[in-house]
Amino acid sequence: MAAPGALEAAAGSVPGTKVELTVSCRNLLDMDTFSKSDPVVILFVQGTGSSEWKEFGRTEVIDNTLNPDFVRKFVLDYYFEEKQNLRFDVYNVDSKSCSIYKQDFLGQAFVALGEVIGSQRGRLERALTGVPGKRCGTILLLAEELSNCRVSAASARYRSAGQELAGGDSPRPQDIVTMQLCANKLDKKDFFGKSDPFLVFYRSNEDGTFTICHKTEVVKNTLNPVWQPFTIPVRALCNGDYDRTVKIDVYDWDRDGSHDFIGEFATSYRELSRAQSQFTVYEVLNPRKKCKKKKYVNSGTVTLLSFSVESEFTFVDYIRGGTQLNFTVAIDFTASNGLPSQPTSLHYASPYQLSAYALALKAVGEIIQDYDSDKLFPAYGFGAKLPPDGKISHQFPLVRPAARLGEPVVAGCGGGLWGWGAASPATSCPAPRQRPSRPQNNNVDNPSCAGIEGVLESYLQSLRTVQLYGPTNFAPVINQVAGTAAQVTDGSQYHVLLIITDGVISDMMQTKEAIVTASALPMSIIIVGVGPAEFDAMEELDGDEVRVSSRGRYAERDIVQFVPFRDYVDEAGSQVRSMARLAKDVLAEIPEQLLSYMRGRGIEPRRNAAQ
Repeated sequence: MAAPGALEAAAGSVPGTKVELTVSCRNLLDMDTFSKSDPVVILFVQGTGSSEWKEFGRTEVIDNTLNPDFVRKFVLDYYFEEKQNLRFDVYNVDSKSCSIYKQDFLGQAFVALGEVIGSQRGRLERALTGVPGKRCGTILLLAEELSNCRVSAASARYRSAGQELAGGDSPRPQDIVTMQLCANKLDKKDFFGKSDPFLVFYRSNEDGTFTICHKTEVVKNTLNPVWQPFTIPVRALCNGDYDRTVKIDVYDWDRDGSHDFIGEFATSYRELSRAQSQFTVYEVLNPRKKCKKKKYVNSGTVTLLSFSVESEFTFVDYIRGGTQLNFTVAIDFTASNGLPSQPTSLHYASPYQLSAYALALKAVGEIIQDYDSDKLFPAYGFGAKLPPDGKISHQFPLVRPAARLGEPVVAGCGGGLWGWGAASPATSCPAPRQRPSRPQNNNVDNPSCAGIEGVLESYLQSLRTVQLYGPTNFAPVINQVAGTAAQVTDGSQYHVLLIITDGVISDMMQTKEAIVTASALPMSIIIVGVGPAEFDAMEELDGDEVRVSSRGRYAERDIVQFVPFRDYVDEAGSQVRSMARLAKDVLAEIPEQLLSYMRGRGIEPRRNAAQ
């Protein structure tokens, strides 16, 4: 874990402004024969000084519409001094079983974030292009700066009168609201049945318009629905302004997408929060009916059954609270890498150039070690035969010559580097600055190396003493780290396993089983693929598109991040082109993976740990 001082310094570089982008489209191409398109928007961003586009995020898919208003937002860091290029690609999703890029392309738009922010009232409309000979419609972008729960003038007056929000402490924008609603005696809209009601929540904008922020599920064939409890960030609901209008529309769902409007009502965060102590009942009103019918009363009522606020903590909250990040390294020593003495080998190192493995280890490790307080890295190897008897081991500490009986310990290593698929050594690393009383095999109690330089030193020494062999088994080392992670599950420790491999997995079924088991533990797995191989198996383990499963069990969380190292080196493979981009991509999912574990276990940061 980084020291508190380092965190404070890092905090100074974090941009003070975050911008939320809301996306809508109008008059999209209709690609479906018997219905309308089912659109999704993918946002790509372009790094400073780079021509490459990287996927940032996606909206949800909205069925059967050419004029979607997407609920899912994009939250971006905004830098005034940088040109932040954005690309929005729109697709029609016909099948959820294949890649999004194999779906029907509906058009794209290019825009700079500054253009959106600089537009009148932060609202920009841009034509979609990219389908020859077709008018693709338009994309509408609304940018709104996220506040730190600013208090409106009305809120200030409310507090000056000595009154506070129900529930005590004021929420933060990252806090999460959980609420449940039901309705009674809604209007009947279906000819052969009752109604299929659902709710749509809208947050008011500074210009008086409204932005969709949540939809409930549809409750079929009833005029008295009870919707499931749902959660929504305070930021999405009111942007921290407690008195900002929240409008709720009530609809009757229709299969063809032409949902019937039942009525509406308005409220605010402050009013909703009072439901913590009492039920709140709202009249559902249909303005057209109210104008036409003198005796019109309402179109039913909606009751807020419950409302609660829970803190949504950030990654830094946990780090500052004392959560330790423990990193483990595992290196592939299988024969598919080629003989280390041959220039074609991925393990080959000349006096002038590091091997692909060493380059990847150094590039990634130097980033990772900044987040580890003691800089001691358990390091494993796999895929080799080890002396003296050539026994194959899939999980071993890499051999250090100085760890032999009676020899002093090398200062760079506090234990050993581990490998898989190799024979167990006759000796392994003892504890730092200790001399072993006798030779030891598979010293799993202390496989640690001091710093990335210690890991590199042990890796290079091991190449001279082991024979590359196989097979490539990931499961043993994943299970080893999972066993360590299982010993402390209170949130004070979080483990990250870095696997560097050439990409051919021999124990796919066992690896999936290990990942599913590990997903319930405080750990994440980063896989860096070196070499020219196709990494289809790695993409499958990544789980971004389809959650990893084994024998009918699905992973509780997505804990695997795969990165092909070749995307970050020059044509000769000798230099890392962009350390910043590599750092971002390698560690991109770790914060959210840690948070997902903490949220799932109800673990809050230790507030006094850092004091």
